[in-house]
Amino acid sequence: MEGCQVMQAANGSKDGLDFNPMEDYMVLSGPQKIAVAVLCTLLGLLSALENLAVLFLILASQRLRRKPSYLFIGSLAAADLLASVIFACSFVNFHVFRGVDSKATFLLKIGSVTVTFTASVGSLLLTAVDRYLCLRYPAACRALLTRGRALVSLGTVWVLSALVSYLPLMGWTCCPSPCSELFPLIPNDYLLGWLLLIAFLFAGIIYTYGYVLWKARQHVASLAEHQDGQVPGMARMRLDMRLAKTLGLVLAVHAVCWFPVLALMVHSLVATLSDQVRKAFAFCSMLCLVNSMVDPVIYALRSGEIRSSAQHCLALWRQCLRGLGAEGKEEVPRSSVTETEADGKSPHG
Repeated sequence: MEGCQVMQAANGSKDGLDFNPMEDYMVLSGPQKIAVAVLCTLLGLLSALENLAVLFLILASQRLRRKPSYLFIGSLAAADLLASVIFACSFVNFHVFRGVDSKATFLLKIGSVTVTFTASVGSLLLTAVDRYLCLRYPAACRALLTRGRALVSLGTVWVLSALVSYLPLMGWTCCPSPCSELFPLIPNDYLLGWLLLIAFLFAGIIYTYGYVLWKARQHVASLAEHQDGQVPGMARMRLDMRLAKTLGLVLAVHAVCWFPVLALMVHSLVATLSDQVRKAFAFCSMLCLVNSMVDPVIYALRSGEIRSSAQHCLALWRQCLRGLGAEGKEEVPRSSVTETEADGKSPHG
């Protein structure tokens, strides 16, 4: 792509609305547009509902809101929720309806999509660090990672994600630098920098998860030696084993969903892409929606406390629908707190 030609065409038109050069990026055929519209709508809607439910369950529980682990899960759910809505709407508008925006509006949209996906990976890293600290320093974990420090970490992740993602909107566009083969107005050097950032975040995730899996493997060996008896920390060992399975599933899902997209981005930096490759990239991009849809299942719905909170909310709503009096409505919250506190007494990472 000739970056300066695109920029000159866009900047030289009235109100910056001449985006005809962007038609080179609109490569989907009629049937492919229908498939993209259907998939984006279904995946985006399902992902948004799942993550919205997770956010509601965390924010509705004062106990969960105070725990750093659930703050990180809530941040991940918020990022996936925004990613599902913004990405699906922008993607369908561009590829299906061939939407024409001003230069600033287009860069704002693509920057917002980048913010949500970058913050999602950053929240994933914070979740990994939280569990790493709980396994490495189980006695001092609460002192090391307080609620205040968790909020500062989340704020830092979101601010840095916004700063990095909106650099093109602030002027880092593709003239005189070459334009990306996959994204209009985005320079290759910016895309390279973003890929290096994502690679750094994933490296941190893989390292911390690798330690957790290694630690859980040690616990498996300890359990095998004491099958007939109880030893101190036995419940913690079993929890680490379950956590290892969860983290293995997380790595597999993220590898499947992110590798095709990232690989095509890297390929676009060193080669000229055909329309067929751009079509493949468009469909591979929707795997990010699949990732946002699976994250709530892995991180939240596998949590006993969130499942318990969901069951209590459903029980309360059923009683409200049946028209019970105020006395009947107050019995559910009291029992939910008791059960949640009992669940919280068990060790968890």
